[in-house]
Amino acid sequence: MGARGIYVETIIRATLDEVWAATQDPRQHVRWDVRFSRITPTTHTPEGAARFVYERRTPLRTIRGDGISIGETSRPDGTRTSALRFTTDDRLSPLREGRGYWRYEPTADGIRFSTGYDYTPGWGVLDVVVRPLVGWATAWSFDRLRLWLETGRPPETWSLFGAAAVWRTPRPRALRCRRVPPHRRRALDDAPATLTTLPAPGGNR
Repeated sequence: MGARGIYVETIIRATLDEVWAATQDPRQHVRWDVRFSRITPTTHTPEGAARFVYERRTPLRTIRGDGISIGETSRPDGTRTSALRFTTDDRLSPLREGRGYWRYEPTADGIRFSTGYDYTPGWGVLDVVVRPLVGWATAWSFDRLRLWLETGRPPETWSLFGAAAVWRTPRPRALRCRRVPPHRRRALDDAPATLTTLPAPGGNR
C-alpha cells in the first residue's frame, strides 16, 4: 500500500444525522460518490458489520468487488465513525484490496467529514498516476456531497465531466477539501479501532 494513503476532509453545514444518512444509505451514497455506481447490501455479521457488493461502471468495463463496513454512532467524544474493507478479483481494477474509515466530527461550523484510506495497487507502477486521480475523485465527491446538503440541489445536478444542469450553480471543486492529514501523519493513523477487528470482505457472490 501507499506510504501515506489518501486523506480528504471537508466541513459541511448540516446536521450530524443528515450527513450520516447521506453517506451510510447505499442508495444515497452512490448519488454523490463518483467512485461507485452501485452498492448492494448482502448480509450482516453477528457483530453488526454489513457486507455488500459494489460496482464501478465505465464505458469499457464494469468492475465489481466485495466490501464490509461497520459504524459507530455513540462514541464518548460525540463523533461517529465508519470503518471499511474492500477487495476485488478483477485483474483490470486499478484498486485491489483496501481499507479505510469515515469520521464525522461536530464543530462550531458544521460537521467535519473526513476519510483516510489506502489500497493495494492493481496497475503496478501506473499507480503513480492512478493514486492522485483517486484522491482527486474522492475530494470532488466530498465537495459534491457538501453542496448537496448545503443547497438542497440533487447531487445529480453536477456530473463529473458535463456542464452544470442549472446555469450559474456552484460546481464541486476538489481544491475546497483538505488533502493533508492532521499533523501531516499517514492517512490511517487516526483510524478507529473497529478497522483492526473488521473481518475480511468476500463471500458476497
